[in-house]
Amino acid sequence: MKDITRYVRHNLQDKFEFQNYGHALEILNEAFPNEWNEIQDSLEKFTISLNDLIASGGNETAIPKKFDDVLYPLVWREIRITGDLLVKLYPRRANQRGKFSDEPFDEKIIEGYIDGHNIDFIKDKVAFDLEWNSKDQTFDRDLLAMRTYFDCGLIEVGIIVVRSKELNDIFKELKDSSGKPLMPKYGASTTWMGKLEYRLKSRRNGGCPILAIGIKKPCVEGH
Repeated sequence: MKDITRYVRHNLQDKFEFQNYGHALEILNEAFPNEWNEIQDSLEKFTISLNDLIASGGNETAIPKKFDDVLYPLVWREIRITGDLLVKLYPRRANQRGKFSDEPFDEKIIEGYIDGHNIDFIKDKVAFDLEWNSKDQTFDRDLLAMRTYFDCGLIEVGIIVVRSKELNDIFKELKDSSGKPLMPKYGASTTWMGKLEYRLKSRRNGGCPILAIGIKKPCVEGH
């Protein structure tokens, strides 16, 4: 894809797959070049050992922490937002159809209208999430969070890193520390690119541009 070869460092194009929704890559390069360079730096440093794969069964493991080690010193931070909605009711002026008072006659607050959405990393107006091996419904939460931040004007673009399908070839070869096949831990209903892709194609991200990045075999040491 032309946009991938133009906007992504060449040494990353074999290690990761990139899916560009809503011109996310163009926005990152043109509007947030410093943040995009930092993300690409973190991707360049990202490697997975076979021990990481065997030990990892969820999203709170050594693999997500690899991004913490790179991004937190660069002032990327996990952010959680909540919000109430203030609704104001303005009366029509007497005998003036379509003309309304400058002052509301009533106000209502809808508490918890935005209910505690959080994103792993935010810097300036760029959001970044890694979903290594959670239930695939996690993507619904992540996309809702990103579209909410976008609608509130807090971010302009989101990045989500997940496993690519081709990592299944490695999982099929391995067993965990107890000797059981590793593949069931990374099943079809977990967070891999196939489960994210159809959600993005159906625009569950709303208007928020999203760059989906898939971790490929070359990220695994020895493959």
